[in-house]
Amino acid sequence: MTRECILVVDDEEDILELVRYNLARNHYRVEEASTGEEAISKARTALPDLIVLDLMLPGVDGLEVCKILKNDPQTSHIPILMLTAKGEEADIVTGLELGADDYVTKPFSPRVLMARVKAAIRRKAAQSVPNDSVIRVREITVNPGRHEVLVNDRPVDLTHSEFRLLALLAKRPGWVFTRNQIIDGVHGDDYLVTDRSVDVLVAGLRKKLGKAGKNVETVRGVGYRFRE
Repeated sequence: MTRECILVVDDEEDILELVRYNLARNHYRVEEASTGEEAISKARTALPDLIVLDLMLPGVDGLEVCKILKNDPQTSHIPILMLTAKGEEADIVTGLELGADDYVTKPFSPRVLMARVKAAIRRKAAQSVPNDSVIRVREITVNPGRHEVLVNDRPVDLTHSEFRLLALLAKRPGWVFTRNQIIDGVHGDDYLVTDRSVDVLVAGLRKKLGKAGKNVETVRGVGYRFRE
């Protein structure tokens, strides 16, 4: 059965073959590109459901490819999963802030890669949910219309910024948000806009959520996500 189309971009043939093999095993249709220029062209013509994008490419690098595709209305909706060198935190943060959706560091486990691929495609489908819809994830319920949060059906009193932060993360479980993205998404009157204040805000939110606070995970060197 034919499933979603995934564009894989990497200039290393062994990596390309590994990703291609595992995607095909999971019944995805695969398009390939080995340069940034080719990736941009194929993304615009094939309009894949997901792009697996290596950042270290000859010519136009992966970060520039991400920027171009996310600024193009024709391709901006396509999720991008970055492949990055281990420890390149600056590139990861830059890619996420350019609009990439997630990342996997090399060397990677094929099982981890496939889990990330499936999660990215699920999140894309979930984006069609209206912004004011009630969000239910495990024991947490977030009702944007009523500005209400329940944990195990018990109300939790949050500040405006804590509520906005929780809603931002819970709408996209597994999605990594950088501190700058959180700053852009919160904008509360009670929220001092600095990187350090994001960490303080998260700490306060976790404390008020009690045991459910474990769902707000730290991604070291990058930011935060809601546990998938």
